Amino acid sequence: MSERGFTLLEVLVAMAIFAVISVLAYGGLMVVLDQRALADEQADAWRELQFAVQLLGRDLQQLQPRPVRDEIGDRYVPAFQSRPGSAYALELTRGGWTNPAGLPRATLQRVAYRVEDGALQRIYWPVLDRTLNTEPVVTRLIEELEGLELRMLDGQGGWHTQWPPPGLAGDGALYTLPRAVEVAVESPRFGRVWRLLETSP
Repeated sequence: MSERGFTLLEVLVAMAIFAVISVLAYGGLMVVLDQRALADEQADAWRELQFAVQLLGRDLQQLQPRPVRDEIGDRYVPAFQSRPGSAYALELTRGGWTNPAGLPRATLQRVAYRVEDGALQRIYWPVLDRTLNTEPVVTRLIEELEGLELRMLDGQGGWHTQWPPPGLAGDGALYTLPRAVEVAVESPRFGRVWRLLETSP
């Protein structure tokens, strides 16, 4: 009995079918990989946003009524300060600055937040009463941010877009702290995200 192999036409047809299936499979694989990369980017951006809000929340929970001298040294800056249009969206004195190395410094820390070049930054200084030569430590928390808005709750239940509130002067302006801070960020990925953060009592 004679054995019959594949004809050239049958081989060509089989190769063509295999090529079509390979192209379809490759295209499907690329779609899956692209979707996975997009999901990873979204997850990273969300973790970045959550970390920034948690860090701000920890700073507010350690809030301390300690004003600081300005860089010139001729006046005091309130313990908590937030003014739209200023260099820092928020500036505060916090406690709980750990010192495992036993350095000769206070456990209080001056911290600020600002949006610069589309990124949310956290800044702190190695001393409370800084001078013009004091170099701050800057950490980028959120790489893509379109805006940051803050509202502060006073002891009478009123909301303010700046702190100290208008009408508060003297020692009251220097030492008075808000009861809570509402933080709203504008993210190109997630839109407007806000959270209410309670300050230390």
